[in-house]
Amino acid sequence: MRNRWGILAILFAVRLTIAFQFQSVAAVAPLLQQTFGVGLADIGILIGLYFTPGVVLALPGGAIGRMLGDKPTTIAALLLMTAGSLVMAATDIWSWQMAGRLASGAGGVLLTVQLTKMGTDWFAGKEIATAMAIFVNSWPAGVAISLLVLPAIGTAYGAGAVFLSAGALTAIGIVLIMFYLPPPEATASAAGSGRLDPLALLAVIVAGLIWGLYNVGFAMIFSFGPSLLAERGWSIAAAGSAISLVLWLSAISVPLGGFIADRTGRPLTLAVAACLVVALLLAWLPRSDAVMAIIVLIGLISGHPAGPIVSLPARVLAPQTRAIGMGVFYTLFYAAMMLGPAVAGRLAKSAGTAAAALDLGALTVLACPPLMWLFARIVSVRHRRTQS
Repeated sequence: MRNRWGILAILFAVRLTIAFQFQSVAAVAPLLQQTFGVGLADIGILIGLYFTPGVVLALPGGAIGRMLGDKPTTIAALLLMTAGSLVMAATDIWSWQMAGRLASGAGGVLLTVQLTKMGTDWFAGKEIATAMAIFVNSWPAGVAISLLVLPAIGTAYGAGAVFLSAGALTAIGIVLIMFYLPPPEATASAAGSGRLDPLALLAVIVAGLIWGLYNVGFAMIFSFGPSLLAERGWSIAAAGSAISLVLWLSAISVPLGGFIADRTGRPLTLAVAACLVVALLLAWLPRSDAVMAIIVLIGLISGHPAGPIVSLPARVLAPQTRAIGMGVFYTLFYAAMMLGPAVAGRLAKSAGTAAAALDLGALTVLACPPLMWLFARIVSVRHRRTQS
């Protein structure tokens, strides 16, 4: 296939498997608590373990892809993800659940880095903002599908069937990626030998922190939202379906936010305003009976900062520094996503309610606007220095 939009569809579908697999734990968290006799703190750790390998693998991920090639790397990553799901499906020992989760996460990290590079290869200089907004949307789409499908599967057939379903989807991803072809003009991009200047490195670190903290806050709604609603007497399936609305609506608000940011030329202003509203809504949800209205508002607004935030590294990274810069960016993202759910789970356990996790999410989102201001200051100082 040589049509770049067809290629994007393949990359979208394959990346969707990462989100589906990640959410396989949170979507049936109450069921796992019953099956394995664990608490919310343990569930939080299991959720966060998926991102643990990213702290180690994100930086060398690009180098691994260059060494093995695009398609072999993605197939190897999908095989790791499939194997992890099968381990979790086959065992009733909690430590093996954790081992399977780590294996799945390692595959997910390699796949994330490689698919992003492959998408950029096809769209560099050609509607890349639109393409990347669509590409990023594979995450909420995958999570939303899992919230709709997996609770019903878990209720009917048990936790093992949930993980088998995730493994089956990643196996389908292997078939899909076989249709991928590199663009005709693809070059051995970015040898990665370029070095980041100190201000560019600092800016990328701040950008990675923003993306990580925002995603921690966003993850609280679909990681602990079902448990929060279950505490209020909702069934597992009904809670999952309700929370999935956030993901379905964000699939609209993500590209809409990118479009508005491009048209207004004020991406950080849009991102700051949206972050403030999302933080308020996350804090309001556990304290209000207007559950569905708040869920809808979160879905409509939470996607707006995604495009502006993901585009931040491009403002300071030259082509020859892009590989190492994005490695730094993803390392911080994965570190935040590893720690966030674990901390949230412990807070929920101490408080005796999943509402504490939503409060943590509100605080992490609230931390993003000052970091955006810091990023803008760093970029401004760097620009003045390069001009002088």
